[in-house]
Order: sequence, then structure tokens, then C-alpha cells
Amino acid sequence: MKSLFSFLFAVLLTINCAFAKDFYVSPKGSDKNSGTREKPFATIKRAQLAARNTPGKVVIFLRGGTHYLSQTVVFTPEDSRKANGELTIKPYANEKVVVSGGTPLTLKWESYKGKIMKAKVGGDYILDQLFINSHQQRMARYPNYNPAVRFFGGSSADALSPERIASWKNPTGGFIHALHRAEWGGYQYQITGKDGEGKLKMEGGYQNNRQMGMHEKHRFVENIFEELDTVGEWYYNKEEKMLYYYPEPSNTNLAGSKVEIPRLKHLFEFKGSEKTPVKNINIEGLELTHTLRTFMETKEPLLRSDWTIYRGGAVLMEGAESCQVRSCYFNHVGGNAIFLSNYNRNNKVSGCHIAYAGASGVCFVGDPKAVRSPSFEYAQFVPFNEIDTVRGPKTNNYPANCTVENTLMYGLGQVEKQVAGVQISMSMSINAIHNTIYDVPRAGINISEGTWGGHEIAFNDVFNTVLESGDHGAFNSWGRDRYWNADVPVMNKIVKDNPALITADVIKTITLHDNRFHCEHGWDIDLDDGSSNYRIYNNVCLNGGLKLREGFYRTVENNIILNNSFHPHVWFENSGDVFKHNIVTRNYYPIGINFWGKEIDYNFFADKASLEKSQQAGTDQHSTFGNPEFVNPSIGDYSVKSTSKALALGFKNFATDKFGVTSPSLRKIAKKAPIPVLKGIEGVNMSESTEWFGLKVKNLETLGERSATGMPEEIGVLVLGVDANSPFVGVLKPNDVILSFKKKTTNKVAELVAEQQKNKSDKTVEMTIFRSQNTQKINLDKPLK
Repeated sequence: MKSLFSFLFAVLLTINCAFAKDFYVSPKGSDKNSGTREKPFATIKRAQLAARNTPGKVVIFLRGGTHYLSQTVVFTPEDSRKANGELTIKPYANEKVVVSGGTPLTLKWESYKGKIMKAKVGGDYILDQLFINSHQQRMARYPNYNPAVRFFGGSSADALSPERIASWKNPTGGFIHALHRAEWGGYQYQITGKDGEGKLKMEGGYQNNRQMGMHEKHRFVENIFEELDTVGEWYYNKEEKMLYYYPEPSNTNLAGSKVEIPRLKHLFEFKGSEKTPVKNINIEGLELTHTLRTFMETKEPLLRSDWTIYRGGAVLMEGAESCQVRSCYFNHVGGNAIFLSNYNRNNKVSGCHIAYAGASGVCFVGDPKAVRSPSFEYAQFVPFNEIDTVRGPKTNNYPANCTVENTLMYGLGQVEKQVAGVQISMSMSINAIHNTIYDVPRAGINISEGTWGGHEIAFNDVFNTVLESGDHGAFNSWGRDRYWNADVPVMNKIVKDNPALITADVIKTITLHDNRFHCEHGWDIDLDDGSSNYRIYNNVCLNGGLKLREGFYRTVENNIILNNSFHPHVWFENSGDVFKHNIVTRNYYPIGINFWGKEIDYNFFADKASLEKSQQAGTDQHSTFGNPEFVNPSIGDYSVKSTSKALALGFKNFATDKFGVTSPSLRKIAKKAPIPVLKGIEGVNMSESTEWFGLKVKNLETLGERSATGMPEEIGVLVLGVDANSPFVGVLKPNDVILSFKKKTTNKVAELVAEQQKNKSDKTVEMTIFRSQNTQKINLDKPLK
């Protein structure tokens, strides 16, 4: 019987292989050809049509070169494949294949003014971006771009001053980019002209779901002719069809340069539905580039999060099952790279490289109509007597059981600022695993609300985040679900009387484990505004600490929080929150805490003062303090030695070198996460005291020293003692902190000594010190020699 089964299986396999078919597409081919390697098609569309009528596994091989798409490649249910007969589009052999949503321009350049060149553009094009010799150029803008400036690479309050506006003859078609007033993402506007008083007319400002208006300072303008004044800038006059360009030194030979512009928003679309999905189609190994910017179409609000979105990307999946995007390079796409919209099941993004996208990396966003009692703005709330209390979604029109893994993302948000490497909204059981995400303006990974949970966020390396915004996290979430109300007393009563409503949307636990997070201007892990039903363990927080605001049923165990601590904000009675077996290196930072959750205990503190402060607040009665004895923190190894007292409290070692992408090719090009110098740990890297002009001084660097002096952070030179013969007798006292000397900041003893060596004959020395909770200036009326 077994041999008969084996024979039948072999026959079936042979039959299946007999039906397997390869088609070939070449930029030099013809759609009149047969699609063989010797006679390839010219377009992917022609190969797609041929594949529809071919059973079994089909591979469409793209030959090397740039394949310019005149229209988006759309897969419909007609293209669906059986599980053992998938369709794959990939490069032939190791040839480099670029799929472009743009077109090359043939231009005749001539001098215009100074070093600015101009060229007539034939045809009706949207000149949204300009690439010369594969390098993206910048629209004429004010202020000029400077990569060293934090916001937008340059911003200015006078970008919209009446004087500057008056200097623009015809700004129609220009754009205004501005941060949100509270730095929660950004806004964009298109200039539609000037009114009779010379003021700008504009439309837009809908790109953020927390409307507060644009930032007064952080703003810039682009696509205005009069601002064409530096190398690498360009401007296109639509009426004249004239392109003006200020060449970079490397582009002086414009006659021989390759000039390309985008013309499509999307390159590939999977367009099906729950009833008739697109199945088993893969895109593999392609470079995808030249898509239009979509920031003026980012309009749709995502429930009560701060986001609005544009449902699209270089690759758009809607109504797809078991489809994959593998090992593709998304190079300077104008909007989102990959967008999974509404119904999607078992789709996967893996091994990809997403660099300098205009918006987000990979988005999973469901249908608001699948949400029960949805609200769409921060202060909106469906009255309790009108809330649909049935648990879970109303329909299946959302992404579920989908994965993004082993994908490198950086430089995202080149245009839009309310973006993320991975964005999850109105989805269930999304897996984000072994991704490396860095250099982003806002979150690396964002979950917009609890609907419907079940996500696994694991083994990711997320750093250099929140670079162009504020009040956010490397991992960020909101939990503004049905039960949540911006009025805390109202919400408190609702959840006290109806606790089941808390998890009516987040019906499955969301898990964060074995990640490394680093945030520049916020928290490493930020669970905001009612985020509930989380399990968080085995994470390393490098800089910003971990925050839990409002919310319920969060279990935080076995995490390592470096140079920071735990930030509990506004907790409720019977929250069910647990924080235990964690290593923290600062005291807690509670705000609005009247209740301390289910269990806050068995944690390991870096110093005695922090532990005592927590115990006085009623937590951590079984916790302890000391040196955690990390094995090798200088290289990021935060496992603890067998002699560490943290182990006795229940802390368990976990691997701290398994974060981020796993493929060797991606690891080779990925930036390394910043490894912090540890501060404030008793017995670790503590400086010795120094004798200096009769003073006994040292660097202020422990939490105990900070607590004793009242300093807000571990900086400055701590005075331990004053000798009777010191010139500082009567001027300085023990426990003073020297913050500046001769008007120069002195964060370290070495800086103090260096400043003293300059101009030794000064008769009066001005100093700034911190004493008795206040900063004050004092003078030493004698030279130090």
C-alpha cells in the first residue's frame, strides 16, 4: 500500500512539473513574441495574460534592465493560482531588474541664468519628483535643505512671512510642509494662488487626525520658482512646460545624464475581495522605484488615532490570500512602500529593503465598517447606552494572519511625518518579526488602536526614532477603543461598571518580546491612551524607558531598561497591570497615579535611592538594588552574570544579540543600534574623586548623587568637600554642583579643569552652581593659579 501511494505521488508530481511554464520579459522584447527566453515579451502585462491560461507553477522571469510601466500591473481573481501552482515574478538568474513607475525624459538643456539650466519638456507630465543619474533632486525650497537640521532638513517661521510671499510672482502649485503644532506628525498644503490682499490661498491640512494647526516655526515651502537658488534644486513651470535645474557639481554634463520622473502611484496591485480573493502570487527580487508622492491624498482618518492615511503604496494588496513580496528593494518610492488594505489573509512581506520612502514602510489597515461603534476623532465618543457591546469585529474585511519579517527599513517619512516602519490598524494577528527599522521621523512600529489584537512584535531592532516629532515612542500604541473616553472620570465609571467592554475590541493579547528599542525624543515603548491587553517581556530599552498610560491588563516582565525607567501615567483601580522581574536603572516616573495595579514588585534597581523612593510609594516591597552585573554592556550584551542578585528576584537571561534582520545581505548594510554608556549604576564605571584647588570633586553620575543634590539629571561636577585652605572657602559647599565655570558648561571634571587653564590671570571667575534645588550664579573674586 505504501509503495502504491509513493508511485501515485510521483506520477502526480511529474504531471504537475509537466505543466510548469516559464515566461520571459525584456525591455528589448516584443509583446508579439512567444515569451520564451529567446523571444521574450516586452511587458509584464503581456506575460500576466499568458500566465492566466497556463496551469501549474508559473515563473515570469524579468531580464536585466529597467522596466518602465505605462500602467499599474493589477492582479485580479482571474490571476489567482492554486496552492501548488503559484505565480512568481522575479529576475532571471542574478540580473539586476528595476521596475519603474516613471519614464525617462529626452531633454535639450540650455543656459538660463547664472548656473541654472533649463529644458523644454514634451508631453503632459506631472513633475512631482526629478531623478538625475538615479539620484533624487529637490524641488526649489525655502529654507534650503540642510541634513544637519532636525526638522525637515531646514524649517523657518518666516517661510510664510508677508515679505517672502510678496516676493513670489506666481506661487500656484507650491507646497507648504509643516509640523503639527504639538509635533504630532505633520501637515501639507498646496498653494492655489494669492487673494486680493496678497495672502496665500491654499488647500490641505488634513494629513493629521488631531487638528491643532501648523507649527509656528517648523515649516518650509517648496516648488516655488523664486526659491531656486542652490545646487540640486529644480522647478517646473507647467504653463511653459519648462524645467529649470541648478546642477550639482557631479551633474554638469547634463547632455549625457539620465533624467527620470515618476508617473504612477502604484506599481503592483492585488485587487480581490473576501468572496473572490487573489491567491498565491509572489513578487520577488525586484527593485521598485519612481512612484508619485501621495501626501495630498493622505485624508482618511484611522479611528481616534492621530493618523490619516492614503490607502495605497508601490505595492497594494486588497482582497489577497497567500501572496508574498520577497527580497524586493523599495528605492525612494514617493508614498507608502507596501499597503495591505481591508481583507487580506496569510500574506507575507519578507527579506525586503525599504529605503527613503515618502511615507510608511509596511501598513496593515482594515475597514472602519468592520469596527463596532467606531469614533474618528480624539474627543468623539459614542454614548454608552448606544455602544454595540458585542465583542470583536462586525465583518472580516481586515488584514489577519499576515507577516512582515526580516525586512530592513530606514529613512522613511521623507515627505510625510505621521508614518511608521510598520503601521497596524483595524487588523488581527499581524506578525512583525526580525525587522530592522531606524532613522524615522516618528514610530518604528505603531499600533493605532486595540482592534483586534493578537499581534506578535518580536526580535525587531528599532532605533533612532521620533527624529522629527515628539511625545511618541520607538514602539507606539494607542488604545482609544470603544470603552475609552478623553474625560478620565467618565471612562473610569464606564470600565468600573462594564469591565468586559475593555477587551471588546482588543479581543486577543498583543505580545512584544525580544525586541531592542531606542527613541530619541520620547519613550522606547509607549503604550498611550488606554492601550490594553498587552504582554511585554524580554525587551531591551536603550534610551527612552517604558510608558503605560491609562489602559488595563498589561503584564511587563523580564525587560531591561537602560539609563531610564518605568513611566506609569494615569492608572485606574483594578487595572490588572503587572510590572515585575525587570531591571531598571532609574527611579520610576509616575504621573497621576492613585492606584498601582495588580503587582509592582520583584524588580531590580540600579541604586538604593530609587528603590527606597518606590517602596515609599507602596510598591516593590520585595525588590532590591545594586550592580546588575551585565556580562559585556559595551557591546550590547546585557545578560547578567550568575552572581547577579537580579536572578534571585526572578529575572531570567535572554539573548541580546538576536535582534533585527537575519539575512546576511541585509545585516551587512544595516546600521548598528547605538549602544549607550551606562550611567547611574552603583559600582559601574564610577569616576574617582579629584583634588582641585582644595576642593574634593567628582562627576555627578549616580542616581543616589542626583537624589542627594536634587539635580534633575546626572550632569555637572559634584563638590564632596572644601579644604580649609581652599580659595573656595565661603564660596562653595559640599553637595554643590558646578554647572559652569567662566560661563562655559562643565558637565565633567575634565571640562572644569580645562576651563581653569584658560586665562589664568582672570581676577573674577563667574560660576553657575546648583544648590538647595535652585540654580544660582556666584563669583570667586580672586585668580586661580
